[in-house]
Amino acid sequence: MSLLEALVLGIVQGLTEFLPISSNAHLRVVPEFLDWPEPGAAFTAVIQLGTLAAVLWYFRADVARLFAAFVGDMRVMRYGTTRDAELAWMIAGGTVPVVIGGLLFKKQIEGELRRLDVIAWAAIGFGLLLALAEILAARRRNHGDPGRGEAQIGWRDALLVGLFQALALIPGASRSGVTITAGLLAGLSRPTAARFSFLLSLPAVFAAGVYELYKERHELLASQEHVLNLVVASVVAGIVGYWSIAFLLNFLKRYSTAVFIVYRIILGGVILALLAQGTLTPYPAQQMAR
Repeated sequence: MSLLEALVLGIVQGLTEFLPISSNAHLRVVPEFLDWPEPGAAFTAVIQLGTLAAVLWYFRADVARLFAAFVGDMRVMRYGTTRDAELAWMIAGGTVPVVIGGLLFKKQIEGELRRLDVIAWAAIGFGLLLALAEILAARRRNHGDPGRGEAQIGWRDALLVGLFQALALIPGASRSGVTITAGLLAGLSRPTAARFSFLLSLPAVFAAGVYELYKERHELLASQEHVLNLVVASVVAGIVGYWSIAFLLNFLKRYSTAVFIVYRIILGGVILALLAQGTLTPYPAQQMAR
């Protein structure tokens, strides 16, 4: 990987991690279009630590408050002594499905599920599911229900969003896309669904990034060039990701996710068309060679 490739992939990661269009899909597709080597699942997971830093910094006040409340519960050995503590426990509980899914289907996630045809159908299918969630949310608003706020999030909401987050293990599904979908289906307002989506991503992204960095450290940190590429991609992803969070939260206060839904369907359709023409192959070139 050249420094230019690392820079471009960092920008792609930062732009697409929080927009509901799937960073994994773009990190898989962009190298194919540019005829670059596919970066691999480990590289993808590790540079997500850059966007994790963006979430931590953007929501630093919320994270500090929730962490302090969680520690407070642990000190007195009681559950939900405050609303913040209860929300922190919900985030922990909502993380369990993606952890279990990641461990059970790790081989498939790093193998068959990275096929471009799978990514294309996931982009289309979960995009249509997001469209359904938007339609149902619009109907509720027409009947005077703008959606519930963060103070009204309950365990049923957290577990539903957590279960949907596990579906984001499929490249093309989009972590933010499926969790916002679940939030809308649960009756949350669009901005609340997005905020909770970002907060819920923190434990899972941190665990996945650290695990992959440790497991693949001999390859990812094999040389100074490898380390530099990883650092550049992660830092750029964090900077761009911070802007992406701010953009999406402000955008969703005024508009629906319709533009992202259309984009997902077009992206999936283009990939399927190029696969049918033979312009693209389902697997990365280096994997085909093996």
